[in-house]
Amino acid sequence: MAGRNFLFVPGPTNVPDRVLRAMVVAQEDHRSPKFPALALECFAGLKKIFKTETGTPILFPSSGTGCWEAALTNCLNPGDKVLVSRFGQFSHLWADMSARLGFDTHVIEAEWGEGAPIEQYRQILEADKEHKIKAVLVAQNETATGVSSDVAELRKAMDSVKHPALLFVDSVSALASIDFRMDEWGVDVCVSGSQKGLMLPAGMGVTCVSQKALAAAEHAKSPRCYFDYNDMVKSNAGGYFPYTPSIPMLYGLREAIAMLLEEGLENVFHRHAYLAGGVRAAVMDGWKLKLCAKDPKWYSDTVSAILVPEGFDGAKVISRAYARYNTSFGAGLSKVAGKLFRIGHLGDSNEGMMLAAVAIAEVAMLDCGIPVQPGSGVAAAGNYYRSNSPTLGTA
Repeated sequence: MAGRNFLFVPGPTNVPDRVLRAMVVAQEDHRSPKFPALALECFAGLKKIFKTETGTPILFPSSGTGCWEAALTNCLNPGDKVLVSRFGQFSHLWADMSARLGFDTHVIEAEWGEGAPIEQYRQILEADKEHKIKAVLVAQNETATGVSSDVAELRKAMDSVKHPALLFVDSVSALASIDFRMDEWGVDVCVSGSQKGLMLPAGMGVTCVSQKALAAAEHAKSPRCYFDYNDMVKSNAGGYFPYTPSIPMLYGLREAIAMLLEEGLENVFHRHAYLAGGVRAAVMDGWKLKLCAKDPKWYSDTVSAILVPEGFDGAKVISRAYARYNTSFGAGLSKVAGKLFRIGHLGDSNEGMMLAAVAIAEVAMLDCGIPVQPGSGVAAAGNYYRSNSPTLGTA
């Protein structure tokens, strides 16, 4: 089919042409005297993205999943107790990894469509008088259900009961799209990846580690090698890596960071909220459908998970959009398989792209027999965009 495939999944996201051009480079010696300038510039830029003065960014040739494993194995001893909440497929997978790696994993079950249950975290931590819980895990943005959680409130809950556990945050589908504040929120390890808000291809695990977490890594006994923080920190100090990095990805990362900082992070967050607002208007005001997120306080600004009416199959909407309209939407996963489809609105996106996503989702639903009013979603989204500003401080 002529034309590009429309990519509206919540990762991988669209890579800007400017970033693609930056990645078209000849291969070079990653041990050369020139190479550290590139790596050190990326690390300095990432500190601004993570909003940290004292944290240490680390880049692994992996996905965000590799950074999940790194957080657990670097900072904890075998059998340590871990507290995590499960309210979607990705929070489930991190909990599952923790258990498979041999940690004593205590899972707080929450309804899919809700965010992290802060009060339950607080109660469990308050009852842990002997401080056996060594790490608290949370997903800032649960991609499977289109739900965001309040990391700042979780830190307040931990502080209110004076619990010393490390705080690990999965910000894979939030970083550089939804506000994240490493230092202010007292996050010890933030886990992310290249293929979401950082607007790069998949393949780079992006993480940032606090001084407290690095101190824990000096003494933790869990086996690790490829994902060893200490190896990375020692090599990175001089601008090098303990093994071969992806040089084109580093050039792309440098350019992506430059784009984000030129726009201004607060404008980036506002733009994501603005684009998400138009999609939500299409879903609820136009199509009269519901989101998987059960309350506005949970709504994600990077992905909307749209419930299809009872008796219809969200997977068929996705298949129809792909086969007939050359468009990719996100699938329902695990518990919500077939119950919804997902529109990603993060990274390199604007109103025209979102209006296209809404229009194609609408015709695909109509083709599948879902009784939405033709044109209603585009009208609602368009009205929202006409009535709101994509940038801060403008009318």
